[in-house]
Amino acid sequence: MRLDKYLKVSRIVKRRTVANEMASAGRVEVNGKRAKPGTDIKVGDILDIGYGQKRTRVRVIETREHVRKEEAESLYEVLDD
Repeated sequence: MRLDKYLKVSRIVKRRTVANEMASAGRVEVNGKRAKPGTDIKVGDILDIGYGQKRTRVRVIETREHVRKEEAESLYEVLDD
């Protein structure tokens, strides 16, 4: 699954266009490497996402094309540093 779509489906980012812009600006890393919006995301990948001054790290647990709002958080696990 594409990075921008995963961020939107998992509701880490509200809109896919915003996810696309974040990745294009270099604010998203996958497994320690800068990622483009079309980067392929797999189960077990570690995403490092920059929101202004804050950074969030998550591990991909599952990828699905469609998910209900209540189930969105089951797609990833937030990692503490």
